Amino acid sequence: MSPRDVLARCFGHERFRGRQEEIIGHVLAGRHALVIMPTGGGKSLCYQIPAMVLAAQHAGQGLPPLAVVISPLIALMKDQVDALTARGIDATFINSSLSREERESRTRDIFEGRRTLLYVTPERFRKPEFLHAIAGRRVSLLAVDEAHCISEWGHDFRPDYTRLNEIRERLGNPVTVALTATATAEVQRDIVRQLGLDPGAVTTFHEGIDRPNLQFAVRHVWGDDEKVDQILDIRDRLLGPESTGSGIVYFTLIRVLDRFSTLLRERGVAHRCYHGDLDRRERRRVQEAFMNGAGELVLATNAFGMGIDKDDIRFVVHAEIPGSMESWCQEIGRAGRDGLDAECVLLYDDRDLATQMEFIDWSNPEVAVYERVYDLLVHQHEQVIAFGLPWMRRRLHVGTKHDRRLETALAMLERHGVIEGDWRHEERVRIEVVGALSPRLTDAEALAAKVRRDREKLFALVQFARHEGDPKAFVHDYFR
Repeated sequence: MSPRDVLARCFGHERFRGRQEEIIGHVLAGRHALVIMPTGGGKSLCYQIPAMVLAAQHAGQGLPPLAVVISPLIALMKDQVDALTARGIDATFINSSLSREERESRTRDIFEGRRTLLYVTPERFRKPEFLHAIAGRRVSLLAVDEAHCISEWGHDFRPDYTRLNEIRERLGNPVTVALTATATAEVQRDIVRQLGLDPGAVTTFHEGIDRPNLQFAVRHVWGDDEKVDQILDIRDRLLGPESTGSGIVYFTLIRVLDRFSTLLRERGVAHRCYHGDLDRRERRRVQEAFMNGAGELVLATNAFGMGIDKDDIRFVVHAEIPGSMESWCQEIGRAGRDGLDAECVLLYDDRDLATQMEFIDWSNPEVAVYERVYDLLVHQHEQVIAFGLPWMRRRLHVGTKHDRRLETALAMLERHGVIEGDWRHEERVRIEVVGALSPRLTDAEALAAKVRRDREKLFALVQFARHEGDPKAFVHDYFR
């Protein structure tokens, strides 16, 4: 079975896009690859098709080879696997969203050779039962999705991604393909280093972060009224009576989103809202309505992104400046996936910078915060369980409900293997301390360097907003 056969039979496409076929051939020839491809450019096929071809080549020769996909996106795994199994592809996922019985059943399936494509988070490799199951399989391919998470210089660093060198060794050093939509030259080098690969043995396939059908624009505005006028101008041009497309307007803060929702309602503009304070059922309802509707306009925070794979999004507007070029490029990548023209517009107001500067502070707790949170979890564990996050905030003397240092500290403690459990419900906290406080979280110099890098990334986006030349040229130079 050739890659083109798989493309036609399983995915219903007659031809590959861009360099997909070249990348697939490279991987099937047993060579490592780093793939940088715009969001919506078809990265997934670059490992899904090789996995299926390799399984077909070894049919009837004992347990089929296993392709392992490392991904941080628990929210997307089910959707991806459901889409694959609907096409007759033997895929599964194992993550913390499953019940214990489901995880055990799927782990047995892996051990007994009943799956050929497995999606997991890097954290899964901490589990002895999983390591035992996978040790009995020959892993023919390792795909590392969202590979920028490997790098401390990347915009979504995950500590367990730094163990991928060790994970590759456990899997027998299989052919490896790392994939991301955004990576500067420094992050690219760090990805290869963290994977433990010889740079000379890795071919980089860089398609850039730009898709020709996307039009970039920055519009300088002053205040809410000018922003609303710009949003309506874009909507009226691109979502007219004949259009079946949709649009997204991104906000940083929920309270700002709510304020703009009120302003749009006062002008009689129909729209939907999506953010993290909505309950799960309402978020699902809004997402399904957006995915299945025509002429939809949604106001959203960056929580609206996972699982948004709608072809005909005609515009993505950022009503507040995001935190980095990487974040902006990830979010605009949802526009124009049908190949038709789409607009990506940043509404720039200098006063919005203060919000992002606060976000940088909130996402980079000081050493004292980590030490205090750890101390509370160890020595006042009963109170934490009984009274939840509000009680912990009071002990930390957090002055505003928008200060997210506690949540950030807990997330980092979890990522570094210090705690396990569920702390994402304000009043129902279930946390266990399972390790010592990581030295990485008490290194004041390293934490300060991270703050500097985050500020540099924000400043790069400010430079982009103030750039008087071709915006695409600026973006190209940034990621070169």
